[in-house]
Amino acid sequence: MIKKYCLLAALALAGSAVLSAQPSRLDINLKKVGAPVQETMYGIFFEDINFAADGGLYAELVKNRSFEFPQDPLQGWKAFGHVEVREDGPFDRCPHYVRLIDPGHAHKWTGLDNEGFFGIGVKAGETYRFSVWARVPDGGSSDLRIELVNTASMGENQFLCQKELRISGSEWKQYEVILSPDTTLPKSVLRIFLVGDRKTTDLEHISLFPTDTWMGHRNGMRKDLAQALYDLHPGVFRFPGGCIVEGADLATRYNWKNTVGPVENRPINENRWEYTFPHRFYPDYFQSYGLGFFEFFQLSEEIGSEPLPILSCGLACQFQNDDPAAHVPVEELQPYIQDALDLIEFANGPVTSTWGKVRADMGHPAPFNLKFIGIGNEQWDAIYPEHLEPFVKAIRAAYPDIKIVGTSGPDSEGKQFDYLWPEMKRLGADLVDEHFYRPYDWFLAQGARYDNYDRKGPKVFAGEYACHAKGRKYNHFYASLLEAAFMTSLERNADIVHMATYAPLFAHVEGWQWRPDLIWYDNLRSMRTASWHVQQLYGQYKGRNALTLTMDGANVTGAEGQNGLFASAVLDGNKVYVKVINTSEQPQAVEFNFTGLKKKESLKGAGCVKLASDLLYEDNTLDEPDRIAPVKAPFSGEGKTLSATVDPLCFTIFVFER
Repeated sequence: MIKKYCLLAALALAGSAVLSAQPSRLDINLKKVGAPVQETMYGIFFEDINFAADGGLYAELVKNRSFEFPQDPLQGWKAFGHVEVREDGPFDRCPHYVRLIDPGHAHKWTGLDNEGFFGIGVKAGETYRFSVWARVPDGGSSDLRIELVNTASMGENQFLCQKELRISGSEWKQYEVILSPDTTLPKSVLRIFLVGDRKTTDLEHISLFPTDTWMGHRNGMRKDLAQALYDLHPGVFRFPGGCIVEGADLATRYNWKNTVGPVENRPINENRWEYTFPHRFYPDYFQSYGLGFFEFFQLSEEIGSEPLPILSCGLACQFQNDDPAAHVPVEELQPYIQDALDLIEFANGPVTSTWGKVRADMGHPAPFNLKFIGIGNEQWDAIYPEHLEPFVKAIRAAYPDIKIVGTSGPDSEGKQFDYLWPEMKRLGADLVDEHFYRPYDWFLAQGARYDNYDRKGPKVFAGEYACHAKGRKYNHFYASLLEAAFMTSLERNADIVHMATYAPLFAHVEGWQWRPDLIWYDNLRSMRTASWHVQQLYGQYKGRNALTLTMDGANVTGAEGQNGLFASAVLDGNKVYVKVINTSEQPQAVEFNFTGLKKKESLKGAGCVKLASDLLYEDNTLDEPDRIAPVKAPFSGEGKTLSATVDPLCFTIFVFER
């Protein structure tokens, strides 16, 4: 086991340094301030994989609330007594509902149980809003009893709480009641009984939300998960995917127009990931679209990030579709292009415009000030630029200030990557989305990745990346350390790299299909990984301008002779943040040599933050969510040259003040 330590001292103490090796001198030029670090540099990418939306960030607790799952309208429900499913309901895009009918026996019951997403997690002392659209088709009134129950209870009864709800009249109306469970339970069940006179009653869009959602929104986000996003200080928010934008086929692509307007009338969609992993299979993985584009824009605004929506370019997922007939011919792309133009109007248009009015009617008259739009996800071959070109022309003509994001395909290098970058430059894309899920050795070799990129072409968006170790494709500290090392290349090349987002973002511990992921959760708890902490530190200490930092005249990229060190530096007003990642198993003595100062100028150490762990191949857990976390350490001294010792296998941020 490697013993961790952090010994920091000013130059005056260098004579008593504990290391005999020659220190690595890091020269930092303060005279020539580099490129601005974009506000969008470090952000987040959301895709509905691993039950990230329904069952995750979206706080709805009822599965299949509108009885629209295509194979079985009662999937997620247990019906008892006399229950019928009908499809002539009040919402044209969600026509199904249930009819509860007297079971015909005084000692039998009619009703429904809902299992939620891996159970329904509730907390004692918290309140939950049950709502339902209902009617008594023959007129008059009927009564329901609403309960949260523990089906495994050894007590005299199963219910944690119960409330009566009266339904009146033959017209569809929305009703609600507040439930207050007396017990914390991660896997409760919602139960509805037909009681009283047991008069025939119709129910549609049965919903249960915690009243304490993020920002108190009724159709809101799970508070702890949204808070974890806010705490990252994200500059950009890419949504809704990813591969779900493309769909397993075009019929199931993500259609943003189905995700806006009244939540009761948003049609369900088959999730792209439902059939993808038979070894981790979830046949009930659908998108309710309750978390839709309005909610994405609203959340972007509330967490302080620029929204970056990604839209279909008319190509179904190329990993799942080899037949050219699976895609839209270029000459038939106009509806898809119009979708993109309409989205910009939805986000930015006045309330008098068609789609601006939709936004206003949803509660946000002011524009969302959309600046970026992505067209396509991980497409490749000539078919992609052929499809992208008419989008670029139409968007440029109608909205010349909107920046367009293209893609370099699914690979970080190679034939498709080399083909698509020149194509993106030819078409005039503003940014190119690069993806790389790669092993240890790739990340260790990429410290200089962007140092020699073409400065005259599009900017870089590192839109999906994570360290995927061979044999250790799960979250662990060492992988996050190498991600931190790689990110020094992003920061040093702030003139060409304008955005970066780790992926994927969320995973339910009982519903995951892909890992590693940034944030894990169950029905009641959540955990921020070591990779989350890396992202958070870069966002918190982002700075305003890149600074030149070299060792023996070369960028510090983990190259041979650099002792496993990666480093970058930024200026933030009167402060300088120097990020040093030591990927070696030995402590490294370093000297920070500041050049470009006036004769009497100096810098002083103002502390450091380090992220390190002896648990190299482990991470935080739901039971121990904070066992790997940054710690602050003292770092003082003053001068033009200051010294420190950097821990082995450690990510350290040194703070200097002028």
